[in-house]
Amino acid sequence: MDTRTGIHMIGYGLFLFAMGIAGYLSNPEKAATALMSGGAFGSLSVVCGWLMLRGLRWARWAASGMTALLFLVFAWRASVSWTAVASGASEKLAAASIITLMGIASVAMLVSLLPRAGGPRRPGDGRNP
Repeated sequence: MDTRTGIHMIGYGLFLFAMGIAGYLSNPEKAATALMSGGAFGSLSVVCGWLMLRGLRWARWAASGMTALLFLVFAWRASVSWTAVASGASEKLAAASIITLMGIASVAMLVSLLPRAGGPRRPGDGRNP
């Protein structure tokens, strides 16, 4: 198991948690869900990263699925937020920026989760030395 991917997943989880706090601080009256979702999915990401470091292969699949779903949510929410900003709702600028950063981080995490081409060779895997 590639330990870098587990470490990246833990970093991604901490980033989600920090962005949840930033979203909440940008608008405490209306952004309590940002704090809850950043905390929940940040924590799940940290757990997945920790399980990956412990060598549990299914944790990579769980992390991949969760991160892909989060990316779809972030893409949807960012498009809604940027549309509101373009329509004159300047108070949505902070939320749109934070959600966009979370989407970009999700893409980077998905790339990190991709299986490595040319990874370690195993006897009988059909590849020539």
